Amino acid sequence: MSIRHGLLALLDQGPRYGYQLRTEFEARTGATWPLNVGQVYTTLGRLERDGLVVPAGEDEEGHLFYAVTEEGRAELRRWFDSPVPRTNPPRDELAIKLAMAVTVPGVDVPAVVQGQRGHSMKALQDYTRLKGQALAADTGRHSDLAWLLVLEQLIFQTEAEIRWLDHCETRLVQRMEEERERAQAVEAAPAPTGRRRSRI
Repeated sequence: MSIRHGLLALLDQGPRYGYQLRTEFEARTGATWPLNVGQVYTTLGRLERDGLVVPAGEDEEGHLFYAVTEEGRAELRRWFDSPVPRTNPPRDELAIKLAMAVTVPGVDVPAVVQGQRGHSMKALQDYTRLKGQALAADTGRHSDLAWLLVLEQLIFQTEAEIRWLDHCETRLVQRMEEERERAQAVEAAPAPTGRRRSRI
């Protein structure tokens, strides 16, 4: 997730201070990826170092505002214009967990798959319910559409995860059947009957 570019997108609409950025980021994404204020200020510090934002004064309460620079706007446009690369796929804990489970003796891999499927189905139901609420509350604002798009991405992602878990289960059954057939073939094979030649 590019917090850096998300903050640039918010600053492109005008100067803001850290807490405002955090609040608006979470509002637009439905708090799906919560940020802490420290993370926001660390990212702002890097953006300032890279010449993409500059301090833009303080209000009477001492909040330090940041504004996007022209370089920052150009960076934001490049981000919007470029596809998200798939050259380095993000680590997926579930894929890693199952890859390890099938290689560690004594792990009940079908139970791991079933447990995850139950959890994913519950998440899918929750996301679908939230989508219904979002549609009912839609006022036509862009922030409503942003939240709806995030929810739909979560729904599609969870549906894909459940399909993948079904595939994993099928693959496990096939592998167990192949191993059973190999074991039966070894048992059914005739014992070697060749005689030893005497050494004389």
